[in-house]
Amino acid sequence: MKLNFLFLLLFPVLVWSQNLDLNQLDSLQKSGKDIKVGLALSGGGAKGLAHVGVLKIIEEAGVRIDYIGGTSMGAIVGGLYASGYTTHQLDSIFKTTDFGILIQDDLPRSSKSFNIRKDSERYVLKLPFDNFQIKFPSGVSKGQNIYNLYAQLLSHVKVKDFSQLSIPFFCVATNVETGEEVIIEQGNLATALSASGAIPTLFSPVYIDGMMLTDGGVLNNFPVDEVRAKGMDIIIAVNVQDDLRDRKDLGSGLEILSQVNNFRTIKSAKEKSLKTDVYIKPDIKDFSVLSFDQGAQIIENGEIAARAKIESLKKITEVQKGTFTRQAISVPEYVNIGNINIIGNENFPRNYITGKLKVESFEKTSFNQLNAGLNNLSATGSFEKINYTLSENGSYQDLTLRMFESEQNTQLKFGVHYDQLYKTSFLANLTQKSLFFVNDVASLDLIIGDNLRYNLSYYIDKGRYWSIGFTSRFNQFEEDVNFEFIQQNVGSQNMLNLNQVRLENNDFTNQIYAETFLTKDFKFGLGAEYKFLEATTETFIEDPEVNEAETIIEKDNLFSTFGYLRIDTLDDKFYPSSGFLFSGQLNIYFPLFDDYSEFAIAKGEIGYAQPLFKNVSGYIGSELGFRTGNENLAALNFFLGGFGNQTINNFRHFLGYDFFTLSADSYIKGIVQIDYNFYKRNHLLFTANYANVEDDLLSTGNWLTTPSFSGYSIGLGSQTIIGPIDLKYSYSPETKENTWFVSLGFWF
Repeated sequence: MKLNFLFLLLFPVLVWSQNLDLNQLDSLQKSGKDIKVGLALSGGGAKGLAHVGVLKIIEEAGVRIDYIGGTSMGAIVGGLYASGYTTHQLDSIFKTTDFGILIQDDLPRSSKSFNIRKDSERYVLKLPFDNFQIKFPSGVSKGQNIYNLYAQLLSHVKVKDFSQLSIPFFCVATNVETGEEVIIEQGNLATALSASGAIPTLFSPVYIDGMMLTDGGVLNNFPVDEVRAKGMDIIIAVNVQDDLRDRKDLGSGLEILSQVNNFRTIKSAKEKSLKTDVYIKPDIKDFSVLSFDQGAQIIENGEIAARAKIESLKKITEVQKGTFTRQAISVPEYVNIGNINIIGNENFPRNYITGKLKVESFEKTSFNQLNAGLNNLSATGSFEKINYTLSENGSYQDLTLRMFESEQNTQLKFGVHYDQLYKTSFLANLTQKSLFFVNDVASLDLIIGDNLRYNLSYYIDKGRYWSIGFTSRFNQFEEDVNFEFIQQNVGSQNMLNLNQVRLENNDFTNQIYAETFLTKDFKFGLGAEYKFLEATTETFIEDPEVNEAETIIEKDNLFSTFGYLRIDTLDDKFYPSSGFLFSGQLNIYFPLFDDYSEFAIAKGEIGYAQPLFKNVSGYIGSELGFRTGNENLAALNFFLGGFGNQTINNFRHFLGYDFFTLSADSYIKGIVQIDYNFYKRNHLLFTANYANVEDDLLSTGNWLTTPSFSGYSIGLGSQTIIGPIDLKYSYSPETKENTWFVSLGFWF
């Protein structure tokens, strides 16, 4: 009896000092001691999905886990499992969730206002520029999408003390300011998992109880000792960290730097592996921390590694008292929202936040609707992060939003683009929020390259009320055109002076307007516009006494009032697969500066996108434009042709024809497109467009006749970090000519 008692006292020391011979468990079973088993899960990004496979085999062996400690991805998998999810549910969650999109904070277009959409579809890089100092963001991603997912998955958790979960749990984070390890054992579980997995530079830090926290793997990526300290007799440990690589795998400076940074954690993991009883090391050498698209294979590799230890796991089961069983928990789709509480908002009032959130108190709300509201708030750019908790209130749950307002008011933004009209373009932007009012934005684009341009805007956002804006732009481009273009739009005067027809177009436009939003996707506006247009060509005159360098085709000073209506629910501007588009505008021109008769220009566009089959969608659209009045202003004709450039005034794309090939004072166009999204964000596009282009088209009735012009194209499109990249081969049966179009980057 004394020997048994002494053995029990020494048992933890024996386990601590070396891997236990599991054959000795028989004597422990006879002693009557209930063996406590702890599970330590290391971090490793996407490689941590192997933990799911390991847990499957642990369940299969019947091992009862009494405590879980995890870091980073180990914390995420371990925390979800500790909250009650089965391994089959975890497998489904991680295989069906696109973590690549979540990590990028890729908010759906539907959650963005018109102005935010324009911003996100224009700039490649955004950098803080407060106090005239260029800074870098604290992370590539704010982690808002990731947090929303955790919060929904863990909405069933009512306890604040993690030791009261179905399996007691803790996770490891790092205090950025003090450099100390932080063990998180209570609070909001979703926030805790976000902090533990906030990989530096990839995710922004997470704030808990005033602490600025980042990934726990910075200091402790494998919490074996901490799990042991919870009174665990046996430690099952799963290590998904990289091992040291050979020189053949260290071909780049980044790979060498990564290996150097991993020296400490790799050495520490080796030391800690000696303190475990069942050590599992899945084969993850072919994967990176971002290999989420290979999640199924990573999970399978975890199963393979754990199955190699199945006999040891079964022996643990034999000495444990009781059995381990669990029922799948119900993943919630709806929540009965009670009171809505908001904390942390200083500059933005409650009605602004609730207006964007669009969630009503004491109503049943879907998590999709709640997440959409959070996306609306995040898309404003006014908040670094938004955390929320749900607390019981009878048959309802009170929603408490914790707002972290952004302290960035000034940003530098950049973009790049190439097309065959504007050629190479580099964009630098300065944006200043709260310049005069809390809710205003001033923005200046400077575009350099083959054609110098600028865009200046100032906007006071009144939300549901009438907002006020001002814009000013200068736009120019040069393009070779044929004699027929000049004859059609100008006439025969000065034709003898021309031996080159290279058109230079200059546009200087200023607008002031007011607009209101019926919904986020539906706006209506009124305004006034001053426009200066000049079109010239190079001139060669044989008479030596005449020294003119150019021929002025047209030079106009124009004033108009205008109104517009826009509805846009498309899921993507460049490659839409669902949604509806309507845009209509009417300009009425008055002879305020130059002597011309009053006239008007009306134009509109309508389009609809719809999924057809798996990865295949269709788009059908139509455009119409016409001018009324007797003025013959060639600069305001509708010009069709080309692809890939930002369209201004009445210039419109038309595949099959080069830029400015077709022009008249009215046109009607139709387009049909099939989009095959064959791999991730890559598209194969089949397009047909048709048009009638003719003066007084509506009065002649020819807009209802068989189209006079048509073009067809096949192209490749790709959604990249710099924006869409398009390569199109087009052909027109009327001209029997083919044309290639290339466009790189966002249009501006």
